[in-house]
Amino acid sequence: MKTVVVQTNPAYAVCIEQGQLKKAGKWLADLVKPCVVALITDATVDAFYGDTVAVSLTDAGFQVERMAFAAGEKQKNLQTYGEILDFLSQRQLTRSDVVVALGGGVPGDVAGFAAATYLRGIRVAQIPTTLLAMVDSSVGGKTGVDLPAGKNLAGAFHQPIGVLCDPDVLQTLTPDVFTDGVAEMVKYGVLSDPVLFHTLATGVFDTELETLIARCVSIKAALCAEDTQDRGERQRLNLGHTLGHAIERLSDYAVPHGHAVAIGMAYAAHIAAGLGYCDVACVQAIERSLVQNGLPIRSPFSAEALAQAALSDKKRAGGTLTFVLPCAIGQCKLVPFPVEKLPELTELALKPLSV
Repeated sequence: MKTVVVQTNPAYAVCIEQGQLKKAGKWLADLVKPCVVALITDATVDAFYGDTVAVSLTDAGFQVERMAFAAGEKQKNLQTYGEILDFLSQRQLTRSDVVVALGGGVPGDVAGFAAATYLRGIRVAQIPTTLLAMVDSSVGGKTGVDLPAGKNLAGAFHQPIGVLCDPDVLQTLTPDVFTDGVAEMVKYGVLSDPVLFHTLATGVFDTELETLIARCVSIKAALCAEDTQDRGERQRLNLGHTLGHAIERLSDYAVPHGHAVAIGMAYAAHIAAGLGYCDVACVQAIERSLVQNGLPIRSPFSAEALAQAALSDKKRAGGTLTFVLPCAIGQCKLVPFPVEKLPELTELALKPLSV
């Protein structure tokens, strides 16, 4: 088993090993005493893995209360959040009990947010079932829901008591859902790990997936430990996300998160080259890596539409919006811009490279 400890307060471990899903009960029993577990997931994940996890938890001495909501990003909203709170209260969970979020980023985020706010906070454990959730959204304590104005505009920081990743479950993902996670892995390479980047650049993973997941989690864990509230260097994890979130919203979430982040990364690279932060070779390397992994690098949306949508980004601080711009593979910079420059920046994002 590969284990990455996230040194937040309190610290917790991300455990990564094949075949662990059916041992989820033992894993949780090592973290907490027997109690009531609210197993929160979506209908798709529930059909694949709900019984396996519920039986494992029951066999380990937990009383399991199970809830599944409809699948999809559009369910990451205040209504689903409210339904989970109602479920927890109707089942009379107390502060001694635990929410287990089973699934991809949507169940993890919305169940985590419910745990963060029910009784002013009860414990949550994350069992991610998508590559994106394993390498990104299950780690770091960000929870929340989308509002009509934009992504993740309501939420809370609430660190899990543990994260359990079983790469075996990735075999049931569709290619599009798997490549969603690859986009975030490429992001980590661009941020701080040229070796990881070049490992991923061919689109063929010779290195075992457990090792790649652990490396990505390690990068995120280090940034989260030094900046738990996302007010400093942790913001570098937003590479590709400012315009990526705009693309998601403009597409009414038809473009999934990882694909939108891939486009956002390509756009960030174009902005960086246009402003002199990186050279054309860096942009080309990023775009080649994304394309080799089956990811898009362009959207149908105009510069004007992207700029308008980005105004609602949660990372905006008053009249300033900070972009993460690549300087080289493995090195990125936080650059604040006045929001008045957004139209100019999105024009640069869409501008073809001058070779």
